[in-house]
Amino acid sequence: MGTREDLLAAAKQCLAERGYARTTVRDIVAASGTNLAAINYHFGTRDKLLNQAMMESSAAAVQQILDSLPTGDPADPAARLNTFLTRLTASFTDNTSLWSANVESFTQALHSPDVRAELGAAQERARRELSESFGPATEDNAVGAVLQTMIGGLLIQWLVDPEHAPAPDTIVAGLRALAGQMPPV
Repeated sequence: MGTREDLLAAAKQCLAERGYARTTVRDIVAASGTNLAAINYHFGTRDKLLNQAMMESSAAAVQQILDSLPTGDPADPAARLNTFLTRLTASFTDNTSLWSANVESFTQALHSPDVRAELGAAQERARRELSESFGPATEDNAVGAVLQTMIGGLLIQWLVDPEHAPAPDTIVAGLRALAGQMPPV
């Protein structure tokens, strides 16, 4: 890796460990093994470096969601959803730093138009591809919107209190119960 990549990797690490507000340039320099001038040379400011790290983390998080999608027979949607959620929640514990950095990016998006735009595009991609995978694909990607909304809440629960976060089979059972209460359209 080059200096730019080292800085980005260190910034992602610091975001996951310390959060945006508590990450200093000294933290990034120490984690990257570079020097202070490298941040200015490659990114201009600490904020621009952290924003770039957040945008890359968000893209990686969406890719992790999509990589968790099951392949195979779509005939049993409940089994597919359970497989998907099992893979995804495993990634919450296997790659906590990615998901922690991703959560940090959501709060920063409130203050950065660039981060907001990147997250918006990533969310749209996730909604579209989740809808295509779990169908039926609709113009508004309704299925993907529900799944993406559920994933956000599930992620927070797994990061904050993994011992008590709902298991995939509990989520599937809850969705089934909710669906049973809905009148046909």
